[in-house]
Amino acid sequence: MWPAFVVLTLVDGLVLHQWPPIRFGFSPTGLSFVAGVLIATFGNLVLIGAAAPWLARRLAERREGGPVPAQAEREVLRDRVGTALLALGFFGVLASGLASIPLINGETDARNRAARALIRYVEAHAPAEIKRNDDQGAVSTSRLADDYFRSCVAFDDRRRYWCVFIDTSGRPTQVVRDPSYLPNSANTRP
Repeated sequence: MWPAFVVLTLVDGLVLHQWPPIRFGFSPTGLSFVAGVLIATFGNLVLIGAAAPWLARRLAERREGGPVPAQAEREVLRDRVGTALLALGFFGVLASGLASIPLINGETDARNRAARALIRYVEAHAPAEIKRNDDQGAVSTSRLADDYFRSCVAFDDRRRYWCVFIDTSGRPTQVVRDPSYLPNSANTRP
């Protein structure tokens, strides 16, 4: 159980760093590796320190009367149950992390590339107010041509927008800041 604890705690920490179960705004990661390991350590200690002994006692009570002494059987059961709980905990952390990956669901590959480019550009260049405004009502994208888009993210007051032009025709995708603060619905540019 203890070698599994060490390995799975480190792997859980890596998973929590790469795919945190909760994301904040446009940020791709929410936890540092060290914070992920600390959270995983606490969770795994609860599994092997509280849940495993309780489950092992319940299983041992059902199996009484065998040739193996009861204390030895409980120790082996606790070790096996603890290892199984650690493995289940890993799959739970992995599932919650993968479930929180933002879904980019555009009708075309060009729109999907534009959405990914917007996320990268906002993370690198946008003010903090824009980075936290990634909810459905705050982001809008308009197709201006086949591979050319204008995406806007609302400021907190929702009357001004931080906008960019995105050209997905080449590799890499080009993103240019639009100086206008008008939303896509009010912009009259071609």
